[in-house]
Amino acid sequence: QVQLVESGGGLVQAGGSLRLSCAASGLTFSSYAMGWFRQAPGKEREFVAAISWSGGNTYYADSEKGRFTISRDNAKNTVYLQMNSLKPEDTAVYFCAASHSVVPATPRGYDYWGQGTQVTVSS
Repeated sequence: QVQLVESGGGLVQAGGSLRLSCAASGLTFSSYAMGWFRQAPGKEREFVAAISWSGGNTYYADSEKGRFTISRDNAKNTVYLQMNSLKPEDTAVYFCAASHSVVPATPRGYDYWGQGTQVTVSS
């Protein structure tokens, strides 16, 4: 079975930092591009960041670029999202996803999803 498990979410004050982790199992991790999405209450799931199979290419939504960093450790089957300078509008459930394609920026391009981890940023 393919399983993606997110962790590292929590409650932080505006301006603070969090590092999310996504541990993958049941797949050849290095063969998949990985992405992070988020969904706030009443809103659609939106793209946050993605990283290619080897980690050589990264992609970010404009609102996160410069604040967030995506990385991966293929030896540990884990992808990370380092989030700095957090804002209240970053509050959402963050999802990890895996794609056997060319780093899609839309949810429909991903094959597997985790259950999500809650990130709450207070003012």
